[in-house]
Amino acid sequence: MTAMFVNLPVTDLERAKAFYTALGFRINPAFTDHNAACVVVEEDHSYFMILVRDFFQTFTDLPLGDPAVSPSTATALFLDSRAEVDATVANGLAAGGSEARPASDYGFMYQRQLTDPDGNILEFGWMDPVAAAQGPGAVANQQA
Repeated sequence: MTAMFVNLPVTDLERAKAFYTALGFRINPAFTDHNAACVVVEEDHSYFMILVRDFFQTFTDLPLGDPAVSPSTATALFLDSRAEVDATVANGLAAGGSEARPASDYGFMYQRQLTDPDGNILEFGWMDPVAAAQGPGAVANQQA
C-alpha cells in the first residue's frame, strides 16, 4: 500500500482545518481548496481528507449521516507516549473538540477518544512496545 486517505465530512472547512492543525497535523496546500483540505497525518503515507458535506455527497448516492448523531467510524492513531496522547487530546479540546468518554487504561495500552467539532471520532492511543510487537500477553508475562 502506498498511501491511505480517510475521508471525513465537515460542515465548516476553516474550523476543521484549525482543529486538525491544532492536533499537530499540517495541511497540504497542493490538495486543498474551498471544498476539501488534505491533512497530513504521516508524511508520504496517511492523510485525512476533510470534505465539506456537499462535496463529500458527490462521492456517493447514499445519504450522508451525521457523525455527531450516528457515528459509523472511529479512526485510531497511536503515538509514542501516554504524555503525547494527553497533550494531543488537550490541544484538540482547546480547539473545539470534545471527549465524551473517560480515558481507557489497559496497562499495556492507553487510549483517549476525541470527537472533532463535526462529530468525527478520533482515538489517540499509546501501546507498550513489547505488547505491540508480541501481543498483550507478553507484557503480562514480563510483570509476573
